[in-house]
Amino acid sequence: MIKISEFTDITYTVTDQVAVITINRPDRYNALRGRTVDELIYAFRYAYVDKGVAAIILTGAGTKAFCSGGDQKERNETGGYGETEMGMFEIERLHRVIREVPKPVIAAVNGFAIGGGHVLHVLCDVSLAASTAKFGQVGPRVGSFDAGFGTAYLARVVGEKRAREIWFFCDQYDAETAERWGLVNRVVEPDELLPLAMQWGRKAAALSPTALKTIKHSFNADTDHIVGIQSLAFDVLDLFVDTEEAQEGGQAFIEKRPPDFSPFR
Repeated sequence: MIKISEFTDITYTVTDQVAVITINRPDRYNALRGRTVDELIYAFRYAYVDKGVAAIILTGAGTKAFCSGGDQKERNETGGYGETEMGMFEIERLHRVIREVPKPVIAAVNGFAIGGGHVLHVLCDVSLAASTAKFGQVGPRVGSFDAGFGTAYLARVVGEKRAREIWFFCDQYDAETAERWGLVNRVVEPDELLPLAMQWGRKAAALSPTALKTIKHSFNADTDHIVGIQSLAFDVLDLFVDTEEAQEGGQAFIEKRPPDFSPFR
């Protein structure tokens, strides 16, 4: 069990019944290593059981990134995402706990929401974005993918055509485009982002917790079947990451060059 006082990769605070969970690795664009995911899971669980918490904000430290997904430097250096409490990189569990926590989860996207970081904000109940935020997927470029919530649920949010565009071409999109597509709820100036997120969190604190819990789980019920697809997808991903094809994507990212996937076509 990781105590709040032992967090190294994130910070956790509660103000006015709103828990603020901040990914605190700005030097790595708030990328996720195993320790980060473990701490995020615990933070959401602490917020889950705390009767003094009515809503949760998820954001990133600094001004450059909300979250840039899995830490590719860590993966290149160690062959994985570093040590974890249970010996597993529990990104699936993190996805599920964001959906399961019976309180509104507000993403405050302060910069790049890329790859696995993009999936995190999509899974939050609502997303607020700074005008400087950028959104996109990189999986097929770096030899990875999220064929669970990252694709199937994304299609529910922005529609099939937009979701396929995001994944098939790995472009980046500005906050204005994200708002127009329904990918985020509101775009504000960077210094207005956290105050607006706190305002929304305080609004939730004034509402019936049982009603909010039931409404959230009702919304989720229509897409809960994606959990099974996600499990299968991560089984395939576990096998794929050890292939030469996947390793070419990761190596190209580290070397800052275009990947050469032609031998695997």
